[in-house]
Amino acid sequence: MKLLSKGMTNAKTKKNELETYILYLAPADTIRIVNLCPYASDGCKASCLYSAGRGAFSNVQQARINKTKYWAGDREGFYMQLTRELLDIQKRAIKMGNKIAVRLNGTSDIDHLDLLKRYAGVDWLMSNWLVFYDYTKNPSMVKRYKGTTYCLTFSRSETNHDTAMDVLKMGGNVAMVFANELPVEYSGYKVINGDETDLRINDEKNVIVGLKAKGKAKQDVTGFVIK
Repeated sequence: MKLLSKGMTNAKTKKNELETYILYLAPADTIRIVNLCPYASDGCKASCLYSAGRGAFSNVQQARINKTKYWAGDREGFYMQLTRELLDIQKRAIKMGNKIAVRLNGTSDIDHLDLLKRYAGVDWLMSNWLVFYDYTKNPSMVKRYKGTTYCLTFSRSETNHDTAMDVLKMGGNVAMVFANELPVEYSGYKVINGDETDLRINDEKNVIVGLKAKGKAKQDVTGFVIK
């Protein structure tokens, strides 16, 4: 099976102005043998949209589990296949004369770009046709890719609030989930509506990307959702 899915299968990414592809794996420690979201909090796990939309279907969940087992069992094979798929998408972008967006952490939080370079020898940040963006709870990734074309939005949870504020102080962007209507500002920082599109590459700098609580997050009691 293909590793990357078209963004049109996702209610939010289909709003993107650029054609988008996403890599969906089994999040956190879903399959026990590996944890693809090492910084996930209890609130994050409980509110995860992994099973939202098409993810509610057992065949879709099984496909994501199979991909995760592939990643865990044959790292080199996984990234060689991912490279071939990215090359095909890049060819499509060149043919269309328009950039294509790629989100490698649709339901995971690992440094795929570094692993692609390590296992397949390709530095995708050098591509003029593919633009990469993701959300992450890993502060080291935010620092590592600051100033590059890899657009990372730090994701706030009930356990990393202070780190999230530090990212904002450094000029970065932070995604925060709110229970009701999005505020105009929070803790002195402007809040933009992150639900209008998933394509974070065009966001203003040094803002909070506000997201309204959806699905299981509406019942959050951990503090993951800001009330």
